[in-house]
Amino acid sequence: MAKSTGPSRPLSPHLQVWKFHPTMLSSILHRASGVVNYVGVVLVAIWLIALASGEAVYIGLMDILNGPVKLLVLLALAGFTLSLVYHLLNGLRHLVWDLGKGFDPAGSNQRSVLIIAASVALTAVIWILGLGVIG
Repeated sequence: MAKSTGPSRPLSPHLQVWKFHPTMLSSILHRASGVVNYVGVVLVAIWLIALASGEAVYIGLMDILNGPVKLLVLLALAGFTLSLVYHLLNGLRHLVWDLGKGFDPAGSNQRSVLIIAASVALTAVIWILGLGVIG
């Protein structure tokens, strides 16, 4: 096979042309939240299996989770909640995109920032209400 003798072509997309913008961050976070949701669901399934396995198994697991790792468990649950809320809101935006609407760059960037901020706010509301009911 003969080698091309023409000028070398730039890679696409050319990295010197792209600037980081909120829609890119939103895409990255959507993929990352999908991974976090997967791991979180596996951990919730383990908790449910312990719950279904009888009182001794469940109490043993809860003793571990309420021990020195309690703060870590609470932070992980808060992160899982944030991931679920973000993935839901951004998924709704993807459904709007599937309808062929909302592709304007400025509007997409604004909605990306809004979704990220709304995810943090809704997660805080969920945890405040949840701790108020529990505690």
